[in-house]
Amino acid sequence: MGRRSTKADKNIYQITREELGLTREKAGELMQFISPERIEKIENEKVRILPDDILAMAKCYKAPHLCNYYCSHECEIGRKYVTPIEKKELSQIAVETLNGLHKLDQEKDRLLEIVEDGRINDYERDDFLRIKSRLDKLALSISSLQLWLDEKIAEGELKEEDFSSAE
Repeated sequence: MGRRSTKADKNIYQITREELGLTREKAGELMQFISPERIEKIENEKVRILPDDILAMAKCYKAPHLCNYYCSHECEIGRKYVTPIEKKELSQIAVETLNGLHKLDQEKDRLLEIVEDGRINDYERDDFLRIKSRLDKLALSISSLQLWLDEKIAEGELKEEDFSSAE
């Protein structure tokens, strides 16, 4: 039986494992190719975590949010290009998405005016930046919806095959 950690500043990987009640030994057994010793080094930030480690942990811990965390916080490229996604309830995601779509619907004519000539002049810049910000928020809502769906599939509440070919 593994010892219980008393470390105060646990990282997301250790917190997620412990929330499931898994020891490092049991997690290593479930993941097969990641040893309990490597899990300990990852959790104590003594080794660089690899994408394959993250994929295995996300699957084993039923925690797809670990992939977004890794990409947005630890991957050099992802820190620049991947936005951290906050876990939200479906109702909140739906409201944010529909509100974003409504605001964009009101802005679509202005966006067409701005991009019609393929350039953004000084007069158009503020409007373009406002519209881009709204698009960014909508993209984040869509990503939140995908994370919510991935979490429900991982938890067994939904079946992946029901959503993999949806259009």
